[in-house]
Amino acid sequence: MMRPIDSHSIRVVDATLALTPPGETRWTSDAYSNSVCHFTPGGQSNLLSVVSTLLIERFPKELRQAEHVAPLSPANSLAPPVIYSAADAIVLAPYVRPVFLPDPAHAAWLSGQTREPGDSALDVLLRINRAIHQAFTYGVRDQYGTQTPAQTVNRRSGTCRDFAWLMIESVRRWGFAARFVTGYLYSPNNYSGIRGSGATHAWCEVFLPDLGWLEFDPTNGLSESPDLIRVAATRTPEEASPMIGVVLGAAESMMDVSVVVTLDNYPAPMPV
Repeated sequence: MMRPIDSHSIRVVDATLALTPPGETRWTSDAYSNSVCHFTPGGQSNLLSVVSTLLIERFPKELRQAEHVAPLSPANSLAPPVIYSAADAIVLAPYVRPVFLPDPAHAAWLSGQTREPGDSALDVLLRINRAIHQAFTYGVRDQYGTQTPAQTVNRRSGTCRDFAWLMIESVRRWGFAARFVTGYLYSPNNYSGIRGSGATHAWCEVFLPDLGWLEFDPTNGLSESPDLIRVAATRTPEEASPMIGVVLGAAESMMDVSVVVTLDNYPAPMPV
């Protein structure tokens, strides 16, 4: 999962995938319409190299131009914060239903996230996005897997995927449809204030009426930022691994990952 899907928010100008050793490739779309490449090496090798090179144009939404975001019911109300249309509700149902059963630690933390009377749904999402960014310590963890929301709350720390998953499972309990996103993060000159650069990055998207899927990165407190380069979106983190596979035969293995994102002087298209 390394090639973004063309849309009005991201345009793939060029994409190449260099694979060593040579072998058979087959491209498909998964159930979420993400682009997936299946690769089978043509023979034995001591090295598997996967180099994805992308040239993209990015067109994020302007959140503050959103004038029709549904307001919330009174603070701490148990009513859903947004009402989806009947048609949307059918499609969004899997993204509204939480994966984990209620947990006391997560529930206590979530109850402390205030919702003011008159808040729009967007206000609430921006507030919890900032709250996770400000209250939790970021750290790199190479081990496979994602912490549960309760683990992240109890440890007060995590990686980008842990923070994204905490926000997703939290806003789902408020009735929002939310999904997990994997992709890349642009950090000018590896700016130290940006967390998660130099590797694959994770954040979340939340669906709002009239606005569609909106991006929130609780690791950095970003929302609809041009620095977020979306590759794929799924219901759970386990379905969004950038690369998975099997090794045939007895062998030890180690993996190195490097992500470099730079600005390009690609000329703007001529108006038509």
